[in-house]
Amino acid sequence: MRVDGKQQRTIWLAEDGASVCVIDQVRLPHAFEILTLRNLDDAARAIRDMHVRGAPLIGVTAAYGVALAMAVGASNADLAQACSTLIATRPTAVNLAWALGDMRHHLLPLDPARRKAAAYQRAAAMAEEDVALCQAMGHFGLDLIRAAAGRKAGPVNILTHCNAGWLACVDWGTATAPIYAAHEAGIPVHVYVDETRPRNQGAALTAWELGRHGVPHTVVVDNVGGHLMQHGMVDMVIVGTDRTTASGDVCNKIGTYLKALAAKANGVPFYVAAPSPSIDFAIDDGCADIPIEQRGAEEVTHMSGLTDAGTIARIQVTPPGSPVMNFAFDVTPADLVTGLITERGVLAATKPALAAAFPERVMPEARVAARA
Repeated sequence: MRVDGKQQRTIWLAEDGASVCVIDQVRLPHAFEILTLRNLDDAARAIRDMHVRGAPLIGVTAAYGVALAMAVGASNADLAQACSTLIATRPTAVNLAWALGDMRHHLLPLDPARRKAAAYQRAAAMAEEDVALCQAMGHFGLDLIRAAAGRKAGPVNILTHCNAGWLACVDWGTATAPIYAAHEAGIPVHVYVDETRPRNQGAALTAWELGRHGVPHTVVVDNVGGHLMQHGMVDMVIVGTDRTTASGDVCNKIGTYLKALAAKANGVPFYVAAPSPSIDFAIDDGCADIPIEQRGAEEVTHMSGLTDAGTIARIQVTPPGSPVMNFAFDVTPADLVTGLITERGVLAATKPALAAAFPERVMPEARVAARA
């Protein structure tokens, strides 16, 4: 995508051909800075502390983290240790486990002397695959936006939640890919951007990237979504996903479930951009089977922002000593999802539809159910 007219991705190899460069998302939107990852610990820290975030980008960063580890030592024990270190960084997004499993699959059969080069090659290929997945989702989601544009005058108003944009991926984004595709096709769109407390990824990241690319948008507080829908101000909701079950339940940033409930109550289509690496075909019940990450209290008690003096400051917004609960994700049941925008089309959020679209990914018992 473009940042002030210049093409930009979220992750790339440094000029030395070994280190990995990422956009430091902790510094956005007030400072555009590049963070260089030079070893396994740097990669793990970048994921854990959310210098990189978003399920697809976490997966690609983890793959490059394995490559950085293989540059130091490439024995079976080294590979196991690298994967163990990286899998512990974030428990909810399935792309992390998927990417590490993919790296193990590609590297374990190789002689250790070949693993460093193979790891870098596979990580780079994974990055390109992510871009292709997002472009495909953009293509299928564009049809939904084009159809909505044909039913009304003025721009298509789309509500998003958190950041499922190109900053969450390598390029294009998941939920934003159809929006960018529509913008490029000349279809007027306008995006309501949820601020998405407590880390404000919508206000800080989605608004930043949409603005830099020239897409009309408005930042709204998290709780205004229902009001907008009641008054006919939202034509569709498009969100991303950190993990989608085999039956279509969607785990995404906390607050997504409330948007889905409001959309259902007001007859607003609720779509989830779900690339196949984020679909976990090993589980069915999102509420029962997906571990929900609880993050530190300071994300809720403190906020950072740009002062009138032009400096970035961190302030406390809660009374000292007040207990805090900070669930990072919630689960939206499949029956609240209008459709899953995947790289193979817009699918019903059902087990048969997912099994039919991705037969190579499903468990054996699911294949039997799909045929039945």
